[in-house]
Amino acid sequence: MFERFLAAFAVSDGPSVAPRVPVTSVELWLDAAGGRAFEGGLYRVHTRPSARASDALVREAFPEFAGRLSCFGYDWLGRQFATDSGRGKDGDPEVMLFEPGSGEALEIPVPFSRFHDEELIDYTEEALARSFFDEWRRSGGQAPKIAECVGYQRPLFLGGDDAVANLEISDLDVYWTIMGQFRRQAKGLPKGTPITAVVRDQS
Repeated sequence: MFERFLAAFAVSDGPSVAPRVPVTSVELWLDAAGGRAFEGGLYRVHTRPSARASDALVREAFPEFAGRLSCFGYDWLGRQFATDSGRGKDGDPEVMLFEPGSGEALEIPVPFSRFHDEELIDYTEEALARSFFDEWRRSGGQAPKIAECVGYQRPLFLGGDDAVANLEISDLDVYWTIMGQFRRQAKGLPKGTPITAVVRDQS
C-alpha cells in the first residue's frame, strides 16, 4: 500500500514518509503521513486532531452522512476525502469526496486500501483538479499552507463561476463553516431559485 503514491507524489511540507509498520488502516496512515503536504499543496494528509475537527465540519455541512465518515485527507480546494462506513468491506471502507464549493458529496468506488495508489495516481485530474491548481499557481496564486485552502469566493451552488477569478486563499475551518451554513440554507430549493440573501448561523 502507498508505494505508487509515495513514488509519484513528492512531500513538499514535512519530513519524508517512511512507515515503521505496514499501513493497513486510516489511523496508521495518519500516524505515518499526518500533516504532510504533497506536490506543493495539491494534497495533504490529516493529523489525528485535524481529522477529528474535519469530521465535525463535514457532519455540519452534510448531516445526512453523520456517523458514517472519517476524514483522512484534503486537497487544495478544501475538499475532504473520507472513508464511508456505509460502503465497502468491514475494515476497508470505500471513499467519499465532500466538496464545500459545490455542495456535493461524491462516492468514489475504491476502498481506502487502494485509494492513494490507484485513484490519486491514475485519476489525478478527476480526484485533485490538478490542471486547475496549476492554473491558479500560474496566475500568481499561493499554495495553501496547513489549515488553509483555496476556496470559492462565491460557491458554485449559489451561482459562482468555476474559474480562477472566483478563488481566494481561505482558512480551512472558516471556509467549511461558512459553506456548510450556505449549503444547509440552500438545500431543497428548486433549481434556478434566485438567492437574494444568505443569513449566517449565529450558533
